[in-house]
Amino acid sequence: MSDTVIDLLRHGTPEGGRAYRGHGIDDPLSEKGWAQMWAAVGEQAGWPWTRIVSSPLIRCRDFAEALGGRSGLPVSVEMRFREVGFGSWEGRTPDQIRDEEPEAYAAFFRDPLNCRPEGAESLPDFAARVAAAFDGCLREHAGEHVLVVAHAGVIRATLAHVLQADLRCAYRVAVGNACFTRCRQGERGLMLEFHNRPAL
Repeated sequence: MSDTVIDLLRHGTPEGGRAYRGHGIDDPLSEKGWAQMWAAVGEQAGWPWTRIVSSPLIRCRDFAEALGGRSGLPVSVEMRFREVGFGSWEGRTPDQIRDEEPEAYAAFFRDPLNCRPEGAESLPDFAARVAAAFDGCLREHAGEHVLVVAHAGVIRATLAHVLQADLRCAYRVAVGNACFTRCRQGERGLMLEFHNRPAL
C-alpha cells in the first residue's frame, strides 16, 4: 500500500492580528491572511492532495472550502481539529496578558500542563482529541495525501503525538501562519517529515 501523507497547514493571520484565539473566538481571515494562504499552497499544477479536512473555525474552514472549490477536492470538517480553549485569555494579546498577569503568563510557559488560564481546556484532553482525529485520518484515508487546515495548537498536539513527546514541551515549538507540517505513515511507521515550511 502507498504511504499515507498528512500535511497540516496553519491558518493565516486573522482579522485583529495576533491574539490568543482558542475555540471561543471565531475571527475570519484578514486580507493578509488570505494572501498568506494562497501563497502557501501555490499554483494549481502543484497541488498534491486527494482531499481536504478542516477545523470547524472559519479562519480555517473558509480557506479550506475556497481551495476545495478551486481544486475540485472533497472538503470535510473535523470538529476535533478545533483549537484549544484558552479560557480567560481568549481574545487577549500576549502583551496584554504579560502586563496584566505577568506571573500567570510566565508560569504557563514553564508548565503549560498544570498552569492553565482560568477556564482553559485541559492540555491532556485537547491532545487526546487531536490525536484521535489525526489517527482517524490515517485510518480513513489510508494511502492518500490529505491536507488538514488547522491551528498552531493542533499542530503542536500532533507533533507531540507523532514524536511521543512530553506535553510540557508543546509551547517550545514555533508554528508560523500559513506554514506546513508533514507527517508520513509508511513502512518505517509514523514519522515527521518536516515542520514550519512556508511552501511545499
